[in-house]
Amino acid sequence: MLDAAMTGRKRPPSQRQNAKRQPAGDTHYLYGIHAVATALANPERRSHRLVATDNALQRLKEQGAPVSIDAETQSARDITRLIGPDAVHQGALLYCDPLPDLELETVLEPDSAQRRLMLVLDQITDPHNIGAILRSAAAFSADGLIMTARHAPGETAVLAKTASGGLEHVPIYRVRNLANAMEQLKTAGFQVAGLDETGSVALDTLEFAPSTALVLGAEGKGLRQKTLATCDHIARLDMPGAITSLNVSNAAALALYIASRRLIPV
Repeated sequence: MLDAAMTGRKRPPSQRQNAKRQPAGDTHYLYGIHAVATALANPERRSHRLVATDNALQRLKEQGAPVSIDAETQSARDITRLIGPDAVHQGALLYCDPLPDLELETVLEPDSAQRRLMLVLDQITDPHNIGAILRSAAAFSADGLIMTARHAPGETAVLAKTASGGLEHVPIYRVRNLANAMEQLKTAGFQVAGLDETGSVALDTLEFAPSTALVLGAEGKGLRQKTLATCDHIARLDMPGAITSLNVSNAAALALYIASRRLIPV
């Protein structure tokens, strides 16, 4: 069943007022049971058309998804014809608007709700990685994810499917200049900690501030020099095994686990 968290992203009213609504149409869609169920449950999401197999429709209802729009019952093969053979759609396809863009300034306003844990992504471009990071961010109650408007994927069906519902729970803030956004976080009282194998301190020994932002870079390239220079701390994840590095989405999950247990209580 869908729990209380499936009522949409955690945003104060001021963010809804500053959101930019994308035009409606059948060009944007999500697929997969969890992605579709959480999208249907999100009041911020404007849905237009639900296409599902009989079995998928039953699974959506069993999860408590409010199927408030008329569903078109089609076979799995027909749905595959609609979106292509590479989509693992599980018999559920939802045509909808993308979620509205959010302005970072609204979450940093003095009268906004207390923010404790943010993620910052430095030019991570793989939608599978970002989807997996969103899933972990939702699991550990992260308050938002910041990434650049360029050199980062938009809201795609692949990203949403990998996020397994996390896209609906974690607010995403797209910015033009990542270093400037990090400076805004610092001005608002956030400690900004970058993750890099060259870090001078292990993340699990870092003294976390009440509000912390974790910064992760793309695999291979890591954090850019300007990003590194803007961080308050550069921390590393110490691994005891023969392989000492992790996929960025796995590193994000581990960092979130550590941070969620070491944040100073507000």
